[in-house]
Amino acid sequence: MPSLSQLLTNHRSLLVLDAASVQVQIGLLRVDAPSLWRTTTEEAGTGIFTSSAVLLQEAGARLDDVEAFVFCEGPGSMLGVRTIAMAIRTWQVLKPRACYSYQSLAVAGHFEWAQNSRRSFSIIADARRDTWHQQQIGADGHVLPLKRVPVAKLDSGELVMPEHFRAWATPPRPVVTCSYDLAKIFPALCGGDFFRTADAPEAFQHEAPEYKKSPAQIHSLLTADKK
Repeated sequence: MPSLSQLLTNHRSLLVLDAASVQVQIGLLRVDAPSLWRTTTEEAGTGIFTSSAVLLQEAGARLDDVEAFVFCEGPGSMLGVRTIAMAIRTWQVLKPRACYSYQSLAVAGHFEWAQNSRRSFSIIADARRDTWHQQQIGADGHVLPLKRVPVAKLDSGELVMPEHFRAWATPPRPVVTCSYDLAKIFPALCGGDFFRTADAPEAFQHEAPEYKKSPAQIHSLLTADKK
C-alpha cells in the first residue's frame, strides 16, 4: 500500500474527503504549496460540495486540477461515507483519475499512539446492534486488523474513541477521547501504509450485505389460485 508521501510524489495534488464523524473535513494537499483544510458541521450531502468548492477557490485551483482523490471509507457515519463515494464516482465520470481510501480508526489510532507516550490501546467506534468496531494499536505502533466485536468481547485494555464520532450505545467502561483533526493527523501519516487503491469508491463493510430472498413457494401458491 502506498504512503502519503508516495501519493503526493505520484499525483502532486490530492483532494481529501472525510465525513466519518459529525464534521465534514476536506483537505487539499499539494507538493508545491501548503496544505489547506476546511471543516464544517453542515450535513454531508451539502457540506462535501460547498466545502470543496470554497477550499479550491481559496487555493486558486479547480476540481480539474486535482490529480487524485483520497477518502475515508469508514468506520463512522455510513451516510457520510457513501455520500463522499457517490461524489467521487460522479467526478470520475467527468474526468477519470486515481482514488485511494483509508480507515478512520487506523489513522486516528496511529496519531494518538505517536502523540501520547506510545502506549498500547484499542480504538473503537459504535457499529450498532450491540457491537463495536475495534482496532488494536500495539505498544510499538503496529496497527492490527479492524474487527467488529460484541460488547462482551471488547479488549480489556484501555479504550479510545475519536472525537465527534456518533455513538448509539454506551461503552461498557470509560473511554479516552482522541483527536480526529485531519489537519494534524495527516502530517503524521507520511511514511505509513494507511492508503489503498479504491477503483470503485464505496463504504467499508466487514462483510458483504445479505439480502433475504422470498421463497418460491409463495409464487407457486398464487399461480395455483388462478387456475
